[in-house]
Amino acid sequence: MKQLAFEFGAIPPPSLENFITGRNAELLHNVQRLALAHAGERIIYVWGAPGSGRSHLLKGAISAARATGADAVYLACDRDTRLPAELAARVCLAVDDVERLDDRAQVGLFNLCNTMREQQSALFVSGNVPPARLGLRPDLVTRLGWGLVYEVHGLSDDEKAQALRQRAAERGFSLTDEVCSYVMTRAPRDMSTLFSLLDALDRYSLEAKRPVTVTLARELLQTVAQRGTKAGNGR
Repeated sequence: MKQLAFEFGAIPPPSLENFITGRNAELLHNVQRLALAHAGERIIYVWGAPGSGRSHLLKGAISAARATGADAVYLACDRDTRLPAELAARVCLAVDDVERLDDRAQVGLFNLCNTMREQQSALFVSGNVPPARLGLRPDLVTRLGWGLVYEVHGLSDDEKAQALRQRAAERGFSLTDEVCSYVMTRAPRDMSTLFSLLDALDRYSLEAKRPVTVTLARELLQTVAQRGTKAGNGR
């Protein structure tokens, strides 16, 4: 059997199209509106727990804006991040994980909020908590609350299972509850990895000429784990 059957496919880059909406329909609508048409509120702040999809949304917004020809940039923040005034020249800017910014960078973001709003540019910002709980400069917290503020709701297990079953149906096979449960309890829970695993399982099934069952899923995961162990030992 070809090695390809045992390998996960490349995880597609985050986009607004492959964001699983769940309970975030209104949020996704407003992000699309601002990224694609530069309409609505000029600042959108999103927050949520790790794995909720807030970084996916920001990256997707920038990708969508670039597809229209806009000068758009995504920045993931850390303690060394700097936000110079020149960034305000961008038509669309996404600043992720602002809770990590130091005092100097907070001043930079404060200035960007003012300038980009005046210029009618698009600014997407994310943090791990609502603006009032960030522990950042009070004047910056006020600016982050100028526009729309949304919590990004992570998918429930039922919503993830529904998304997996829909993905399987699109690929032409039926995903039983048993297989779905087996995969979700033994693989990372983010949807990109789960979708990648499901696609690999479909390829494995076709090459082996066997239906997608728990046994087939177990074989695939065991083989991937064994190859990972061999690769680690060979370093």
